[in-house]
Amino acid sequence: MPAAPLHDAAPAALYAQAWDGLWQAVTALEPGDFAEPSGCAGWLVRDLVCHLVIDVQDVLITLATPSDAPATADAAGYWSIVEPPDGTDPLDALIPRLAAAYQDPDLLRFHLEDLGSAARRAVRRADPAQHVRTQEMILRTDDFAGAYVLEWTLHHLDLLVGAPTLPPPSPPSLGWSRSLLERAIGRALPAALPDADALRLATGRRAPAAGDVDLLGPDLAASLPFPLG
Repeated sequence: MPAAPLHDAAPAALYAQAWDGLWQAVTALEPGDFAEPSGCAGWLVRDLVCHLVIDVQDVLITLATPSDAPATADAAGYWSIVEPPDGTDPLDALIPRLAAAYQDPDLLRFHLEDLGSAARRAVRRADPAQHVRTQEMILRTDDFAGAYVLEWTLHHLDLLVGAPTLPPPSPPSLGWSRSLLERAIGRALPAALPDADALRLATGRRAPAAGDVDLLGPDLAASLPFPLG
């Protein structure tokens, strides 16, 4: 039986909302913000924005790779728990060098806008029932779009580490992402935890404080983090 929907809105609409919020945050970055640490360990804000360029390329490539095979994963199944990044992954190591090559942050921002706008249009126009292939998985287009709501929302939160005055993700983006994360890790997070805190704590973007441990309980606190990849 298909899983119950996570939200009343269609995944494509949620994708657009999450992307628009993230892009608004990127446009609000001051030049000096690009040299600040982001919420991704070892990456500056400029590195994270460069990673977003790779992400939107992935969206475009995936939507242009249809498949007639049956789906093998849904939005939650797209994600898996991985080892925390240690800088040895070739692509992770490439990102800071690629970001530095842009030199002018506005060139990096222009490239992201160009590709990100195209990806947003492609998601909006895609048949939600069409199957697409990515990372050795087959997903419905709407599940792929829904999976990327979590990607955009987490990285939006990562930008706030380097530039805390930026506008935050929208409540629907945070709510969808939290629900999807809970499905992906197979754990319910305490309802008393705000969505942004739940996302940061569960994925290891911040360590639990004493009050968080009391709220999480010893078993769940000891299981953290659940890095996704």
